[in-house]
Amino acid sequence: MTKSFSRTDRIAAQLRRELGTLVREAVAEHGLPSVSVSDVEVTRDLAHAKVFVTALQSERATEAVKGLKAIAHEIRFRLARAVKLRHVPELHFHYDDSVDRGERIDQLLRDL
Repeated sequence: MTKSFSRTDRIAAQLRRELGTLVREAVAEHGLPSVSVSDVEVTRDLAHAKVFVTALQSERATEAVKGLKAIAHEIRFRLARAVKLRHVPELHFHYDDSVDRGERIDQLLRDL
């Protein structure tokens, strides 16, 4: 019998839940533009995690991701205290533009 989810998928889901809270707190604490965690992808060796964020103000997304990258070590330290992992992956923040693309496509369809 095979597992429906691999270990990396389960860890990614757990990290997504925890990072959602930690990123929201860090945004408020450091005065960054508001963002939310949309997805987390973890490498098989659990050494790195791509954290995809969406911004409420897409024009300030670059500023938000740059700020998150600057405080990534602090967020990783807080994450290590929140999860029970021997090694917490290094965090790499990326902007998830899928929401923006979806809105653009929706607007184009409405204009037809």
